[in-house]
Amino acid sequence: MNRALPVVRLRVPTDEDAVAWHRIFDDPEVMEFFGGRSAELSFYEELTARQRRHDAERGFCLWTVLDENGDVLGFTGAQPWPRPWGPVGETEIGWRLGRPHWGRGYVTAAAQMTLERLRASGLASVVAVVDPRNARSVAVARRLGMRRAEAFTTPKTLREGHCYRLDLQPS
Repeated sequence: MNRALPVVRLRVPTDEDAVAWHRIFDDPEVMEFFGGRSAELSFYEELTARQRRHDAERGFCLWTVLDENGDVLGFTGAQPWPRPWGPVGETEIGWRLGRPHWGRGYVTAAAQMTLERLRASGLASVVAVVDPRNARSVAVARRLGMRRAEAFTTPKTLREGHCYRLDLQPS
């Protein structure tokens, strides 16, 4: 039996969202697959500014996810793959929520909204690079219809990352 997904809203991140993201991601469990520790506030200030530029230039970004009450839960969206290794030149879909919001369907609902927006923009495909130990993110990628395509070794940590792909436009 499929349960209904929760109501979420996506918005282009604001300056205030940098503070919210910093606060809700300041959790070792949330950051387990992203180096294990929180970034400084300045990192999130730069990240939200970059996402505003992506939205203005491309029509998509890592959007702030809001629940039905307007509370910030984290982010979900897409951006150009930012690293010199892996799926260079492709668009990555990604998600990260504060721990209190895990397991409630928020990421799936927000990521499905992201895919709808990306399809409407004419984007041909997306990738998600996921640490194979991150069972929650692997499950989200699969719920979105993504299929594992290849694996990469991350240069910094020498860990394996699995690349999931999804075609957005009919062939």
